[in-house]
Amino acid sequence: MKMFRKGLIVFAAVVLSLGLVACEKKGPLEKAGEKIDQGVENTKDAVQDATQGQGPVEKAGEKIDKAFDGK
Repeated sequence: MKMFRKGLIVFAAVVLSLGLVACEKKGPLEKAGEKIDQGVENTKDAVQDATQGQGPVEKAGEKIDKAFDGK
């Protein structure tokens, strides 16, 4: 029984160490996924930057609001 436990512990240690070693290299799919993530982030930032300022439609809406409010 003790031999089985020792064997199980050694087996678990080997599996865990192989799992850690295998995670260090990035494969082509992981690299592609990171590029897609970066592209989505860049697009999101560009849309957010474009919509934060007052565009011509927002300025026109404010003028209409002022006209109806009588200011």
